[in-house]
Amino acid sequence: MPKVPANGIDVFYEVHGTGDPLLLVAGFGCDHTIWSGLVPALASRHRVILFDNRGTGQTSGPAAVADVRQMAEDAAGLLGAIGLSPAHVAGHSMGGMIAQELALAHPRRVRSLALLSTCARLDDRGRAIVESWGELPRQVDPTTAARLVLPWMYTNAFYAKPGAVEKVVAQIVANPFPPSAEAVYSQSRAVSRCDTSDRLGDLACPTLVLAGAEDALLPVAFSEQLARGIRGAKLVVLEGTGHGLLVESPAAVAAALLDFLSP
Repeated sequence: MPKVPANGIDVFYEVHGTGDPLLLVAGFGCDHTIWSGLVPALASRHRVILFDNRGTGQTSGPAAVADVRQMAEDAAGLLGAIGLSPAHVAGHSMGGMIAQELALAHPRRVRSLALLSTCARLDDRGRAIVESWGELPRQVDPTTAARLVLPWMYTNAFYAKPGAVEKVVAQIVANPFPPSAEAVYSQSRAVSRCDTSDRLGDLACPTLVLAGAEDALLPVAFSEQLARGIRGAKLVVLEGTGHGLLVESPAAVAAALLDFLSP
């Protein structure tokens, strides 16, 4: 699979489908495979670009992350290197923060934004949670770490499905390219420090803000703040799903994205 040099690292990426380019940006500690459940539907209408953020997956180079703006520059470098901009950009959780910084720094590279399960900045509780996750790889084994994080990701209904949580845990543990402890720690601190709240008014592209009604990590109020701050933003709240909506509700998320991106 291809890699391209961008912003001092070699970024791993994949491209699926044809049509207008759509860049998908993964969240904290995740690689491009977190979007797998949505790719077939999205690639039926768009040229879908998936990539691994620095410190995760198969992207190579220094694992440490200075801040979210650095990761946004990685994304901008990728789009420039492969010649697929301007692109629609969708980001989940930390990926939504990266997407905001990308659009703020490089507005000509971004046709539209879809901000999923994300925020302009964390509150004190959110910072405490994410920073504690940054410590987990140095304190516990991968299975235990996953079991500590997943209750913040998924709903009671998802936990009630026989085998659903075990399948997710098994996939996390079996990842052949897990993030390093250094990457997890530095990503957690980058997320904790990120703040676009006083710059949301500078975002001028069409924007969808998508939230799960049962998001325990970033309740809907965070998405409402984004939608208020971004001119003309459309807020969509999906019932019956939580922060991990890419895994819990891929069909509903894909449908919402395709509806937003339809001419």
